[in-house]
Amino acid sequence: MTSNKKLEFGDRWLRRLGNTMLVTLVAGVMGRALWQQYMFSPWTRDGRIRAETVNLASEVAGRVTDVRVVENQFVHKNDVLFVVDPQEYTLALAKAQATLENRRQDMVVRTTLSQRRSRLSSEAISKEEQQTSESTASMAAAYQEAKAQCDLAQLSLSRSTIRSPVNGYITNLRLRAGDYATVGQTKLTVIDSDSFWVSGYFEETKMPHIHESDAASMALMGVDPVLTGHVESISRGIADQNGSADAQGLANVNPIFYWVRLAQRIPVRIRIDHV
Repeated sequence: MTSNKKLEFGDRWLRRLGNTMLVTLVAGVMGRALWQQYMFSPWTRDGRIRAETVNLASEVAGRVTDVRVVENQFVHKNDVLFVVDPQEYTLALAKAQATLENRRQDMVVRTTLSQRRSRLSSEAISKEEQQTSESTASMAAAYQEAKAQCDLAQLSLSRSTIRSPVNGYITNLRLRAGDYATVGQTKLTVIDSDSFWVSGYFEETKMPHIHESDAASMALMGVDPVLTGHVESISRGIADQNGSADAQGLANVNPIFYWVRLAQRIPVRIRIDHV
């Protein structure tokens, strides 16, 4: 009876030892896998969704007569955003067109006169009259100048209507009807809805596993669907805090060295397959 108890005790001890060793082995394998995943797999929590923006300003000066958008509105390419009073530019175009017509008539008269005199002999007209007929070329130049002025007036008139250059969302709207639009002063911004991408900042230890065109998945905070995309490009450089120069133009190197060195993060641009 005693012998049987010793055998049962020994079997239980071996089973416990085997189970303990098995659990330890599994835990070790899982721990190593998690460590490899954490240290070397290309993942990061540091990422941002970004988009291109277009800052819009009037290219002509004048009083704003009409604002056709509101804050956060979606607009299509070539939609009218606001209008600058076109009266001054309409009158300038009419004046330029009148000047162009006068120059054209003068050029026609001079050309006809020159052609008629060119058929006469030198005995019929004086040398001075021949030189006068040759001034037709200068009239042609004057006509071309008037035409350029007319085209410029037409361009200024067209620019009094400001249109969206891209599809996107209106933001930073600081414009009301009656405001004065100054040339080059930003009045609103359009977020290009066709340009969204993700900037992921990956540790340099994980960069050997990231290549252009690699597939990527992105989980956003507060949004359920997981976005899919692919690596579009990898940044070729980041700022060096020790790279600035002092007043004497010498390298300014931080004298403090931290024993725990953190891996630097490299920006990776990820294109979203479906926004």
